Formats: sequence, C-alpha cells, structure tokens
Amino acid sequence: MKMFTNIFLLFSASLLLMCSSAKKGQLAPHKKPYPNVTLSKELVSAARDGKDAAKIMDKLATVSVEELSAELDSDEAKKAFWINVYNGSVQHILIKQPELFEDRGAFFKKDQITIAGELLSLDKIEHGIIRGSKIKWLLGLVSDPFADKYERTFRTDIADGRIHFALNCGAKSCPYIAIYDAPYMDEQLDEISQQFLNRTSTYEPENGKVNVTSLFSWFRGDFGGKNGIRDFLRKYEVIPQEADPSLSFKDYDWTLELGNYTELSAGKTAAR
Repeated sequence: MKMFTNIFLLFSASLLLMCSSAKKGQLAPHKKPYPNVTLSKELVSAARDGKDAAKIMDKLATVSVEELSAELDSDEAKKAFWINVYNGSVQHILIKQPELFEDRGAFFKKDQITIAGELLSLDKIEHGIIRGSKIKWLLGLVSDPFADKYERTFRTDIADGRIHFALNCGAKSCPYIAIYDAPYMDEQLDEISQQFLNRTSTYEPENGKVNVTSLFSWFRGDFGGKNGIRDFLRKYEVIPQEADPSLSFKDYDWTLELGNYTELSAGKTAAR
C-alpha cells in the first residue's frame, strides 16, 4: 500500500510541476517549431534596427510552398507570418525608396515581394491572404471566388478585424508595428487592438457618438457591419456596454511616416 501511495504522490507532483511550468514560462505553445515565422520576425527586427534584410528575404523567397504551408497550419500561424512579412517589407522598401509612396495605389498593387517562389503584391498579402480572399474595395462584404491556388493555400479561414490594427502601410495614421509570434497571436492581436483604439478613439456621450478610425469604415464587413463595430468597441471598453452611439469616422492621414514601433507584453521574450 505504501508503494502505491508513493507512486500516486509522485505522479501528482509531476503533473502539478508540468502545469506550473507551462503557465510560468508559457512553454506549451513552443512544442511546434516555427522557423519561417521566426524569419518573418527577424525581417521586422532588421527594419527596426536599421539592418539589411537581403539574406532573410532570400530564405523566405526560396522556402518551398510545401514546407511553408505545413508550418502555417493554423490561422494564428498564418497571421503571425504574413503580418510580419507585410510590415517588415513595407518598412524595408520605403526606407530605400520613399518616393514609391507618392503613388500609393501603384505601390500596393506592385508585385515586389517573393515568398515561397511567388512574387506578391502588398494587396495580395493583405486582402488575398491575411483577410481570406476579400475583395479590396467592397468593405469586406464580398470574397473573391477566383482566388488562385497559392492564395487558397495560405489564406486565413476566418476574417479577423483585429488584423487591421496590426498592419502598417507606412502612413502616419497607421497602427504601430509590433513583432508577432504564432503561439501568442490571439493575445497579441487583442493587445495591439487595445493600444490602437485607446490612441485613436474618442467617445462623446453628451453627443451620442464615438469618433473612430476610418479603418472601421473601409473594412466594416470584417467587423460584422456597424453593429459589429459597436460590439467591438464595447469589447475593448471604448464605449460602455449599454451605449449605442453613432459612428463618426476620422480622416486618415496618409503622410509617409516610417519607424513607428511598439512593444507587446504577450510573448515578449519569444518575440525578440
């Protein structure tokens, strides 16, 4: 009997230690390696630190579709990788050629970033892949039925409005840039959304309205329409739970402004 009691106690102690270690060090999410997500993080770090990223881009350009798609096997991994690639690429390109931003339409449409053997535009990465094949100018209400095989391979399954507060296109009104990591993606998107909304939203209860970023208007379908936007604002405590204000969308400042970075507490050690 004593032997069985000791075995039980040892098993219980081991289980408690495993649970405690996972909570304290957040070890559990790192069982799966994310080598290309790590490269995408290094791309952003290089831009932030003023370093050349040619070797990083070469590696991202030559990874096989099969290897990359096997790694990006969840929406969290896809969002982490592609948001980092988007933000890092915008910074690297515009630091070298800021004049490209003078024609923003052409800049976002231009095929200029090679990932897994495919030459991509920023529009393709944002609307085709990160937003799950949404048609750019249709408010997030219509999906593209003609998405190609590459896009279908890497696109997210569910449109997530929070990504609009993580993508930085180089303009002054854009959200700040953070470094994202697959195991912490949900928490990081919550954190960056809270940061951005706190900085850009103004609630006027006396006037029955809330002033918010134009991103809500342009991509309203990703938030579930105007009622979905209000629910989103309630979730992040921009407006009280019982409030039902009208929405006023602020003008977007398209002045070129690079180098706006922020730190996130979620997964901070892993993001470095």
